[in-house]
Amino acid sequence: MHKEIDFLPEITGSFAQPAAENPTVAMVEAAYRHHGLHFRYINCEVSPANLKAAVDGAKAMGWAGFNCSIPHKVAVIKYLDGLGESAQLIGAVNTVAKRGDKWMGENTDGKGFVQALKEVIDPSGKKITLFGAGGAARAVAVELALAGASAITVVNRGEERGNEVVSLLNKNTGAKAAYHAWDKKYIIEPATDIVINATSIGLFPNIHQQPDIDFNSIKTGMVVADGIPNPLQTHLLKTAAAKGCKTVNGLQMLVNQGLLGIKYWTGIDADASVMHKALKEALHID
Repeated sequence: MHKEIDFLPEITGSFAQPAAENPTVAMVEAAYRHHGLHFRYINCEVSPANLKAAVDGAKAMGWAGFNCSIPHKVAVIKYLDGLGESAQLIGAVNTVAKRGDKWMGENTDGKGFVQALKEVIDPSGKKITLFGAGGAARAVAVELALAGASAITVVNRGEERGNEVVSLLNKNTGAKAAYHAWDKKYIIEPATDIVINATSIGLFPNIHQQPDIDFNSIKTGMVVADGIPNPLQTHLLKTAAAKGCKTVNGLQMLVNQGLLGIKYWTGIDADASVMHKALKEALHID
């Protein structure tokens, strides 16, 4: 008996602009290979003007789903059939999956972060100081609130964006949210359980950049998390670790986002260690 040969893989991928520095393809394809899945992941440079054509193309070619990164996370929504709970609240989508004949939008940005955090501390009932109010911060804030965080202080330079996130949380979740201006060196309140950097401050190649925080206000009992995947240990995390704090890095968040995407597309729970290794190799992280 000859084994039947199938030359038609299931296709997944990413639509973004710019697309070249997105390392997701490295970890997702590593997982597909490891698990013997007949799937491929294609990184695509798609301009805003071509987003509709790209989504129509994915549908026409029978893709299993795709990621949407900057600048398409909001614009893609109008081409989908529905949204998951957190994607609806966040108002942005980074993962699209085909369910039957419906194309559904999910947001794994915050989910991946909260999963990484839960390996160190359960955010339920905790007081959180969150730096940033952009797309990633908004996603993280919503997922933390849905995970039962009791209070979230959003610290941001722009008042309008900061208050938008606060209003969203107060209206739609049980968390008590407040906005604090970030117009000088920020002193973290002593009652804070979890400190999170959801800005791009310190991201490679600007590895010497530091968030404008009074580092003396970081206390030993706090858990400090940084959404930046590269470098693995940012200045903020090194400082916190030196004070005896438990820390969470952005690389695990990225792996968790990939795990969630693969689960949506294939139904399997991929091996996180395989993806972690592939990502570190792709980003030349020791």
